[in-house]
Amino acid sequence: MAEIHDLIIRDGRNAIQATVTSTLTRQELDIAAEVLGDEETNLGITHAGFALTCLPHKKTDAEVWRRENGRVTLLVKPGFDRMGSPVGLPYGSRARMILLYLQTEAIKTNSPEVELGSSMAAWMTRMGVSVGGKSYRLIDEQATRLSLCSLTFFWDEKRGEAFRNSTFVEGGLCLTELGENGRQKRLWTETARLSDDFFRSLQNHAVPVLEAAVRALANRSLALDIYVWLAYRLHVLNKAVPVSWPALRGQFGAGFDDKAPMSQFRRTFLESLRLALAAYPEAKVSVDGATGITLHPSRPPISPRLGQGASHQGVSRVQSAFPFPAGV
Repeated sequence: MAEIHDLIIRDGRNAIQATVTSTLTRQELDIAAEVLGDEETNLGITHAGFALTCLPHKKTDAEVWRRENGRVTLLVKPGFDRMGSPVGLPYGSRARMILLYLQTEAIKTNSPEVELGSSMAAWMTRMGVSVGGKSYRLIDEQATRLSLCSLTFFWDEKRGEAFRNSTFVEGGLCLTELGENGRQKRLWTETARLSDDFFRSLQNHAVPVLEAAVRALANRSLALDIYVWLAYRLHVLNKAVPVSWPALRGQFGAGFDDKAPMSQFRRTFLESLRLALAAYPEAKVSVDGATGITLHPSRPPISPRLGQGASHQGVSRVQSAFPFPAGV
């Protein structure tokens, strides 16, 4: 994958674009060029738990969402509105982007209380996510689902199984009020407060990612999950680690029918892996079509020195905090 980055540096994006024939390669080129062209190197933050497990990629009516990766298991349960009706599980790229914003701001400000409104809208816009019209309704829906759901992380320790029950936020992201015509309308609150449990866990299990990579993958939830996983895993390796297709399907196969052939998952995963690697020039990953992939020791997507700057307040002390078991 490093070849496409080397070609962009050597020949320039426009020269390569003229030779591109496939849609996937064009997407790789666009993502790689955006990341390589980023001069600000702003940070994003996500919880290590989401590097090992993930939210649904598509809408689901499941009463409990369960994902398992080695010794880590995530359970997510949908919440209920004031009438007692389930609001559904958060899913897709919009839920991930809202969570990334909340986690990044909480760590940068060292506070569980995060500004919303114009601040979140500005960040979403900077990430290339429209906040008007249909897109606003999608963001609003996912914000509501995130506000009301509950989650439990299980992981193994020497003394036995450990777990933590939590919610993402203890103060809602959205509220409802009556407009002049008597119809309900939805508004983001001025601030959202992460739950104390989730904020403390985030402080101890934070994974830095490159904001430009998040922006480039903002509409591709599977590729974004793979990028976060690689950002978490690669730079702590001291030797090559093979990962089998069954293990990869167990972590990233959300939404695939259990009866679907492995070849279907493999094809979809490899396409998203290519996009994730385009956003992570330092990543070294090799593919064996028959057995799986191999992770190789790689430089992190964020240089540790960036954590020392004032614009990255609160990040330096969690730069190497990876207490969760490595999983796959």
